Amino acid sequence: MINKKKIGILGGGQLARMSAFQAYKLGFDIAILEKEKNSPAGQLTHNEFVGWVNDDKLLKQFAEECDIITLENEFIDADRLKFIESLGKKVIPSSNTIRLIQDKFTQKKTLLKNNIPVPNFIEVKSINDYERISAKLGKRFIVKSRKMGYDGYGNADVKNVIEFKEAYKKLTNRHSNLYAEEFVKFSKELAVMVVRTKKEIKTYPVVETIQKNHICHTVIAPAQISKRKLKEAEEIGIECVKAVKGFGLFGIEMFIDAKGKILVNEMAPRPHNSGHYTIEGCVTSQFENHVRAVLNLPLGSTDLVKQYAVMINLLGKRNGEGTVQNYKESLGEPNLHLHIYGKAKSRIGRKMGHITIVGDNLNVILRKAKQMEKKIII
Repeated sequence: MINKKKIGILGGGQLARMSAFQAYKLGFDIAILEKEKNSPAGQLTHNEFVGWVNDDKLLKQFAEECDIITLENEFIDADRLKFIESLGKKVIPSSNTIRLIQDKFTQKKTLLKNNIPVPNFIEVKSINDYERISAKLGKRFIVKSRKMGYDGYGNADVKNVIEFKEAYKKLTNRHSNLYAEEFVKFSKELAVMVVRTKKEIKTYPVVETIQKNHICHTVIAPAQISKRKLKEAEEIGIECVKAVKGFGLFGIEMFIDAKGKILVNEMAPRPHNSGHYTIEGCVTSQFENHVRAVLNLPLGSTDLVKQYAVMINLLGKRNGEGTVQNYKESLGEPNLHLHIYGKAKSRIGRKMGHITIVGDNLNVILRKAKQMEKKIII
């Protein structure tokens, strides 16, 4: 008798939740490790471990329960993943891949070494570094934390020495090591999902992402750029994954600068916000292919099912319960797909869910999606 495979996911947020749905669809079990009980993914399984990766005893118990382990974010210390691997359990992506990605300065150096186009960057060594950095990057640049930065947290736009010192104090208060990156005047922000097993590597359609307060808000698939640029972005995405010896699912964010050059902003070794549209928009969602890749199974088609898809994040509009306040209005558009993440509390700007509409007329579905997003109260 063959035992049912159990996939362990480190982290229990919405990315783990949507991956878990797809694992169950394929007949696999899920175990979740998260700091708090009843997390969005923890709600879906009896195999919910409450605690975190710094607890050796708990991590051993979790690993023993699982056949293979993956993660929903890149912020788990690579050494803790190495510890799991030392127990004889496979982690996808591996600790070595995560080590190259989670420190963004190391990530940029790795990409540059592999001839992948990235913005100019330089290490920040002290609070008195403005002159040295501006000599290379210009007077205006972005200061970034090397680790733990996301959705604009851990970044600061600097235009002079006073702003640099303020940014240095603020960021080093929470993040020990920093680096600086040139300020890129971009015409569009792009993203592409890449999924890789030992035998296959596939890309999803290159999308345009539109930010709101540094959070990915709207995704348009495919991006409205030339076929040549779409192909170039796909190829760069594949090279990024190969550069970090990555297996599993990866989201790669890029800019098209004012001169039309594509530059890699950053990459994430997991399901990505820019790929949520794939649940209804593609033959096989990013979450299903995440599960397939983790288990080294044949990958599903990444083709769009219609000509276009639009996804808009539902960000909290109030502080309070994490439930939709007006379902009748929220479901008033028959072609709309509503996803709510199961977070207990909403707060202004928090990712609470998303909506997707697919169709063959981009202007129509984009307009409908924007109208519906305004109506949904959560």
